[in-house]
Amino acid sequence: MARERPSSTVLDAFGADGSARPLGGGQGTSWAAGNLVFKPDAGPLHEWLAGALADVTVDGFRLAMPVCTRDGAWVFRGWSATRWVEGSQPDYSAVSTWRGILTAGRAFHRAVAHLGRPTFLDTRQDWWARADRAVWEERSIRFRPEFAAVARRLKRALQPLGRPQIVHADLTNNVLFAPGLAPAVIDISPYWRPPAYAEGVVLADALCWHDAPASLHETLDVSVAAVARALLFRMATTNERAARGADGINLRDEARRYGLAAEALGL
Repeated sequence: MARERPSSTVLDAFGADGSARPLGGGQGTSWAAGNLVFKPDAGPLHEWLAGALADVTVDGFRLAMPVCTRDGAWVFRGWSATRWVEGSQPDYSAVSTWRGILTAGRAFHRAVAHLGRPTFLDTRQDWWARADRAVWEERSIRFRPEFAAVARRLKRALQPLGRPQIVHADLTNNVLFAPGLAPAVIDISPYWRPPAYAEGVVLADALCWHDAPASLHETLDVSVAAVARALLFRMATTNERAARGADGINLRDEARRYGLAAEALGL
C-alpha cells in the first residue's frame, strides 16, 4: 500500500516550502518538506509534547520541537509537524555511539524531570503500551512458548529502578548526531518510568540487534536489573504483536536473540 503523502494544503498550512519527500526509519509514515517533518496526527501525544517541551530547558541535547499551523493549531487535516534537526544515525558498532546515546538521554531526562504525568498515558492501547504495563505488573501477560523460558530467567533479575518520571523509552534510533552540534533527540516515546528503564532499553537493543559486546552494560554502568526489564519489554511487545496477528515476526530468531542477551547479563 502506498504511503499517504501530506497534501499541498497541509504543507501550506504549516508554512512549509517545497514538496514532501518520504523519510526512512520509524514506522515509515514521516515526510519532510522544507525545514519541517510531517507525521500523521499522534493525537493527545503531539499536543502534550507541544505544551510540555515549551517549558524544557535544552542543555546538552537538541530537540525536534513541534510546530503549529499559521492559525495556531497543532494538528491540521490529520497531520502534525516538527522542526527538522540536522543529524544522522551513528555507527552502532562503536561503543562510543552507545555512550553518546546514553549521555544524550540522561541530559534529556534531567531536563524533563519536573514534568507531570500526562493523563493520555492511561488510555494508550498500542502494543508497546500494553507490553510496558505487563512488565511492570500492571496487567497480566502469558508469554508464547518460544519466550517463556527466557522470560522466567529475566524475571529473576528484576529489582526496583528508582522514582518514575517522564522518560523517552525508545532512544536507540532516535538520537541523531552531527559534527559540532549536541545530539538531537527526536520522536519522543513518553512513559512514566524510572530513567534507568529507558537506559535499559538502549542496552537491550544494543545486545539484541546491534551485536554489542556482552560487557557493554558494565562499560556504560547500566544495571542488570534495568536491562532485564527492558528485554522483557521488547519481548512482551513482540508477544503483543503476535497476539494481534502482525506479519513479519520470526519468533524463534527473536527468542534466540533475547536468550543471548540474557546470557550476556549472566542470567
